[in-house]
Amino acid sequence: MELQIKNLSKTYPNGVKALDNISLNIPAGMFGLLGPNGAGKSTLMRTLATLQEADSGSVMLDDIDILTQKHELRKVLGYLPQEFGVYPKVSAIDLLNHMALLKGISNKKERKEIVNALLERVNLFQHRKKAVSGFSGGMRQRFGIAQALLGNPKLIIVDEPTAGLDPGERNRFYNLLSEIGANIIVILSTHIVEDVRELCSNMAVINSGKLLYSGTPSVATDALQNRIFEKVIEKKDLPHYHNDFNIISTKLIGGKPVIHIYSETDPAEGFRMVSPNLEDVFFKQILEAD
Repeated sequence: MELQIKNLSKTYPNGVKALDNISLNIPAGMFGLLGPNGAGKSTLMRTLATLQEADSGSVMLDDIDILTQKHELRKVLGYLPQEFGVYPKVSAIDLLNHMALLKGISNKKERKEIVNALLERVNLFQHRKKAVSGFSGGMRQRFGIAQALLGNPKLIIVDEPTAGLDPGERNRFYNLLSEIGANIIVILSTHIVEDVRELCSNMAVINSGKLLYSGTPSVATDALQNRIFEKVIEKKDLPHYHNDFNIISTKLIGGKPVIHIYSETDPAEGFRMVSPNLEDVFFKQILEAD
């Protein structure tokens, strides 16, 4: 099973080019789509989910033409958007039952078995009679995964799933995504590098609608070996380092800036070489594209 995206483009009426000739091959498993806010990730996800039209290009899921066979794609699609509304007083079991009916699971006994099994799978069965509107962020995201799994989908799209979750909820969500992503295509769209590092065997980086990198996280980090250097500096010295070095990221630790620079030679001046991580890959790709 493979999702093939070729030369996909989308320009909005205000002139913003949200997708600029994107081509990607996405195999079965967890696939991370990284990019800052406004990079075009959500436009790509909505296009793949048949919620908006592309201007040009093609998208094939095996033998399904996603851009022209929307109904066929929806039969095998699970979608968890960044935010989804719920009826304020409807219980989890009733809402999931309703969604299963809309998905075409018409046999009442079969539908009940599927709904109960999915609520068990996402560890919400004990909360099945509670209103989804009263769920915590993590519980609501797990419910979102349950509805995305209705109908045994071949493709699941998850858009910014861990924003706002506490560390415990995020870990539970990671485990659930890893489990369901073993045999189907799961596309995880996020600006959180940790999500991709923890979950995905393949990834892409996009910014301003352009594809900047596609491949495995390990190949991306290996390409930066012996070229990432770190130093703790004083805040007042930050402009000097920006002028003299290729800073790819800055973060505060203990109130002091810790900078990572990219250099093909040892910069000296108190820098130490560090092993590159996925954050270094992400920030370098974004900075080079600007």
